[in-house]
Amino acid sequence: MLSALDLGLIYGLMALGVYLTFRVLDFPDLTVDGSFTTGGAVTATLIVAGQSPWLATAAGAVAGAIAGLVTGVLHTKGNINPLLAGILTQIALYSINLRIMGQANDPPTAGRANVPLLRTDTLLSGLRDDRLLGTWVSVAVFAGIVLAFMLALDWFLNTDLGLALQATGDNERMIRAQGVSTDNTKILGLALSNGLVALAGGLIAQYQGFADIGMGIGLIVAGLASVIIGQAIITGRRFIFATLAVVVGSVVYRIVIQLALQAGADPNDMKLISAILVIAALLLPRLGVFRRFRAQRRERLMAAAAEGEDARA
Repeated sequence: MLSALDLGLIYGLMALGVYLTFRVLDFPDLTVDGSFTTGGAVTATLIVAGQSPWLATAAGAVAGAIAGLVTGVLHTKGNINPLLAGILTQIALYSINLRIMGQANDPPTAGRANVPLLRTDTLLSGLRDDRLLGTWVSVAVFAGIVLAFMLALDWFLNTDLGLALQATGDNERMIRAQGVSTDNTKILGLALSNGLVALAGGLIAQYQGFADIGMGIGLIVAGLASVIIGQAIITGRRFIFATLAVVVGSVVYRIVIQLALQAGADPNDMKLISAILVIAALLLPRLGVFRRFRAQRRERLMAAAAEGEDARA
């Protein structure tokens, strides 16, 4: 179960990227499935080539950001539909990722579907050598990493540029009338989002000990599930609550998947289970019992706030 917490926290970085595009920017970006693999492929290939794991992980994140930038340029400068722009980039990344991982061959070849990281030094070698992966120590380490990125994202979204990014998602015409280039904010948002996704891909490759061409397939569903589940559990208008909800949703999602596997579910059915989780997370809050619960919760919060004001008076 602790390994599920590890994975949930690492995938929380991916979920933050999905939240940035789907919720903040209101952009249905499907580049995620490809950029996640790109992050893992670049990171693993550079590590095998003898580069520093820190440099390799950073390069993986930058490669993902470039993929997001391409999607943004296709949409803003090429006037291509957002969904189609993401799909085109995702498809192109499949071949690109094969070529990237092919560079790990000696001599390099045109394509390779898997890059093992056995007997190589990675960012997680210390934890693995001391058998601390899947323990509370590794959970604390990954929680600290995710917390740092959460706080950085919260800070960014409250800067002038971050507020412009939010306004682009809320009311594009209004913010354009204020002289803000919505094309640039979209490109920036997509680059940041896919950079986070690729960073998660690089860490997952190091955690599991290999990068694989199929590691990102269907990942957008997991990201959406994390966002939807998390925001159903934690509500709040401030971004700190929203980003925390996304990470909590990622952890809950991974725990549910782990429980399903332990209960005897076929690993081949994981994508089906993921889709069912998303459907349930979308439909359950609309049921009457959940609406009544939320209304009662709001009433209690309002009553508590009123009591606080009376006490201060």
